[in-house]
Amino acid sequence: MIAVQRVGGTFVRRHRTMHEWAVDELVRRIVSGEAAPGDSLPVEEKLAAELGVSRGVLREAVKTVAGKGMLGIRPRTGTKVLPPAGWNYLDADVLRWQQEYETRRLLRETVELRRTVEPAAARLAAARRLPDDVKALLEAYERMVAAARRPDHEGYVEADAAFHRALLDATGNRLFGSLGRALDVALQHSFAISTETPGALEASLPRHLAVAEAIGRGDGAEAADAVLAIIESAEYEIAHSPALDPDPPAPPVRNRNPTH
Repeated sequence: MIAVQRVGGTFVRRHRTMHEWAVDELVRRIVSGEAAPGDSLPVEEKLAAELGVSRGVLREAVKTVAGKGMLGIRPRTGTKVLPPAGWNYLDADVLRWQQEYETRRLLRETVELRRTVEPAAARLAAARRLPDDVKALLEAYERMVAAARRPDHEGYVEADAAFHRALLDATGNRLFGSLGRALDVALQHSFAISTETPGALEASLPRHLAVAEAIGRGDGAEAADAVLAIIESAEYEIAHSPALDPDPPAPPVRNRNPTH
């Protein structure tokens, strides 16, 4: 796995191996458009030399990227870049790469998905609630409160994401739960951006408590309305966040020297 560290509103990858470097560089070329859909990758020997890795490392990196739906490997026809429609956008690494190269689009699509999924999840959670589900929501909320009191708000984003995972788990629907875990990177990225807006935390906390309490009472309509209020506020806060660059940055030049 590639080590990930949050810096401001971005989750930055730190390469620990040449394999990780090679994977990330291949994906950078694809996501940035340097290698367009239908393009063939250079022959193995040339590409390995370009990346500064062995042919064995390159082969494994190509297999990794192909497994995410971004490359197609065909005998005698070479390795080609596949259209974005076939990419696995719920893969954690793909989400991180999209976060870096298509920040605004990923934030917008995350909000759109949440608008569709979370109110419905809140209704289901209220109808099927179990004591442990309500407890998980309240515990995540208390972690958010504790983090909000810290000068640097350390741990707030993680606690916020835990609350929303608990909401999806509380539906009792395994697919909702899996979706919450798959989207964790996108959610944390969205929350890291939105919570940089002044007043965001103070506005968010009572709404999260309202969701937990409505689910605890079995009031699905109120729970759905409270979740929608959270999402609409987040959309406004993202648009006004000082953590979001006015214009998308150019794809960065990568450090080709992994730590080992």
